[in-house]
Amino acid sequence: MDIQSIPLFAMLRSRMGYLTQREQVIAQNVANVSTPGFTPQDLKPFAVDKGGAGARPTLVQTNPGHLTGVPSLSGGAGGGAGQGFQAVAAPDSDSTLDGNQVVLEDEMMKMNQTRSDYDAAVGIYQKAMSFLQMAAQEPGKG
Repeated sequence: MDIQSIPLFAMLRSRMGYLTQREQVIAQNVANVSTPGFTPQDLKPFAVDKGGAGARPTLVQTNPGHLTGVPSLSGGAGGGAGQGFQAVAAPDSDSTLDGNQVVLEDEMMKMNQTRSDYDAAVGIYQKAMSFLQMAAQEPGKG
């Protein structure tokens, strides 16, 4: 059985791909902190279709160009970490005289939250893997 066929692992993999791409978008915003007229970007929030009881989690496609498949961190078939999620303009709270709308403090808070979310997803992934390994052990061992 392929581990990616388990809905929890597929969703976590997609979430980590989303967070990786969000980190890249935030880094691009920070890199353009001095670019006149630059408007920062961010990704639309990651969404999971809640469905009914026992429903498999699925990604919500809000636009035909979004979320074309479960992102693959390896960049293989099914989309890559840099594919599937669309960056949209997300001006920060202030604007400078040259029209730049990047606020470094806001971007650092976004980066910190993204990193925390990524660490949480990795922790859940690791815990789920340990549960699978424990379930696969012979009874009375370990």
